[in-house]
Amino acid sequence: MPHNHALLLERIRKDIPSDELLQDLGDLFKVFGDTTRIKIMYALYEDEMCVCAISELLQMTQSAISHQLKTLKDANLVSSRREGKTIYYHLSDEHVKLIIGQGYEHITE
Repeated sequence: MPHNHALLLERIRKDIPSDELLQDLGDLFKVFGDTTRIKIMYALYEDEMCVCAISELLQMTQSAISHQLKTLKDANLVSSRREGKTIYYHLSDEHVKLIIGQGYEHITE
């Protein structure tokens, strides 16, 4: 008896996101492909931090950290708040924490 997968394909075709949304998802995951950005997000998972603290923690220049923070902000993964002259960075929302937590849990199983 031949395998008939027409119903499966029909269901998946109906539910699959648009190419534009899938491209956006792929772009989001590319942001996670850099170890420095992952380190920054992992640090911000613990608490909000200023550039100078992140720089000291990762032993990198403030310029290099700022460059990576811009990429993370552009991807809506990191947000900031100003207190006087200091800008504090934090993860944008609980979704980002969930992605990091789930990813870490997955690789450490």
